[in-house]
Amino acid sequence: MKLLVGLGNPGNQYQGNRHNIGFMALDAIARAHSITQFRSKHSGSLAEGNIGGEKVILLKPQTFMNRSGDSVQQVAKFYKIDPADVIVLYDELDLAPGKVRVKIGGGNGGHNGLRSIDPQIGVNYKRVRLGIGHPGKEYVTHHVLGDFAKADQNWLDPLLDAIGKHVDLLIKGDDAGFMNKLALAIQANQEPPPKAEAKAAPQAEPKSAPKAQSHVRQARQAAPQAAVPKSGPMADMLKKLFKGD
Repeated sequence: MKLLVGLGNPGNQYQGNRHNIGFMALDAIARAHSITQFRSKHSGSLAEGNIGGEKVILLKPQTFMNRSGDSVQQVAKFYKIDPADVIVLYDELDLAPGKVRVKIGGGNGGHNGLRSIDPQIGVNYKRVRLGIGHPGKEYVTHHVLGDFAKADQNWLDPLLDAIGKHVDLLIKGDDAGFMNKLALAIQANQEPPPKAEAKAAPQAEPKSAPKAQSHVRQARQAAPQAAVPKSGPMADMLKKLFKGD
């Protein structure tokens, strides 16, 4: 059994915040695998399901970010889930928007959610760091508690869809494969579609050069011919002329 935790703050006013990308990722996983029955339990919003043949618990702590560990610890204890089987998805300032890194253990990087979780279950759980970019030290609070911009949807929507679609790789331990699938999904959405090649206009077949003709014959074809007299001196002259053509 795996415990998948998405971090965020409860309440509609925080719903679109960058700090809530963990909640968004968990919702995308639930949608992709038809896990719909969330209920309030263990200080969180919790649902059970099956992904790739593995039983999973999906958890969105409802304790606010800096007390996320309270809910995670309660669920892990109730279901007897080891830290090695806990996967936490959360926002990461030190990664560019749309970049994803997966690691096990390590420091909390100043993230309040991890600061709350680490003392309660230990540090040896899997962390899925979802990049939101760093705005500069003086703007961090406004940035994380601000909503994603409209332009962010170009990478955010395909990222969340890919998390839901490929989370089975994460559960199986194929972290590199999971990160690769996410990177490809974002790249495919950002590349412009190939331009259709313009069809070349059919070339007209070259006209064959006209056969060499005498100046008399050319003149005869180019201009309407006058009536030729059949008798008299003019007729005799014309007969001699055309005979030599």
